[in-house]
Amino acid sequence: MSNEVRPNSRDRLLEAAAARSYLDGVHVGVEALCKAAGVSKRSMYQLFESKDELLAASLEQRAPGFAARLLPPDDDGRSPRERIRYVFERVEKEAAAPDYRGCPYLAVQVELKDASHPASKVAHRVKEGLTSFFRDEAARGGASDPELLARQLSLVFDGASARAGIRADAPAGLLAPTVDVLLDAAGVR
Repeated sequence: MSNEVRPNSRDRLLEAAAARSYLDGVHVGVEALCKAAGVSKRSMYQLFESKDELLAASLEQRAPGFAARLLPPDDDGRSPRERIRYVFERVEKEAAAPDYRGCPYLAVQVELKDASHPASKVAHRVKEGLTSFFRDEAARGGASDPELLARQLSLVFDGASARAGIRADAPAGLLAPTVDVLLDAAGVR
């Protein structure tokens, strides 16, 4: 007899939505989500108003883990420059995994193309959190224009994760020199 606790229906749906939408896209069907979660459609609609709400809740639930994987710990002794570079080192490492499909939050925004969609709103907020991290570190590092640098770094992040996600390019060896040029030009220490 196992002491393992089986996740409840809600948790299984959130997990299935995260996994299936990452691998198959946000337009994965309700039947496929319910089958992956081992939950009936009736149960899904009792727990979530719609598939859109399920997707948004799944992205929301995953946001802390996304940030924890990418961002260095607070007050870890690294310089602002090293803290920014850390994010791109993480992207390089994640992009090397065979099941890497890019940034899940960027993918949602690109696939949905609707800023008012509940999942788009979550994705936008998470992506803005990354840009804010870049902005704060750029300011701490003495950047001449922290806002501009943050936007440039976000562009590099999104471009690298998208190209790696579709297997158009591997970011290894490209990100560090690209980021260094931006950091140098902005005067970040």
